[in-house]
Amino acid sequence: MKGTNLGEFEEIVLLTIAALIDDAYSVAICDEIERVTERKVKLSVVHAVLNRLDKKGFVKSHLGEPTQERGGRRKRFFTVTHAGKVALTRAKEQRDQLWSLIPDFNLKIV
Repeated sequence: MKGTNLGEFEEIVLLTIAALIDDAYSVAICDEIERVTERKVKLSVVHAVLNRLDKKGFVKSHLGEPTQERGGRRKRFFTVTHAGKVALTRAKEQRDQLWSLIPDFNLKIV
């Protein structure tokens, strides 16, 4: 089922878009991922993932109004589609199922 599963970073980007609600544009997505994961994120990588998610039908985008602080440039805002919500739900269910298979996660790991 190539194209329907989420990679790790795709899932993170999609979750971030859902969390940002009406303020999900590329720079805000990068900033939020860096804040939550404490890892450096390149804008070009986020753009590539956004393009993949769009091709998979998991996000849609629209251009916002021009702003003076951006020199009249418009931001592209992203929202999660129904297919994106289904993909996120499926990924969460799969992870939860795998977590439930661990008999005692409090074991010492050596």
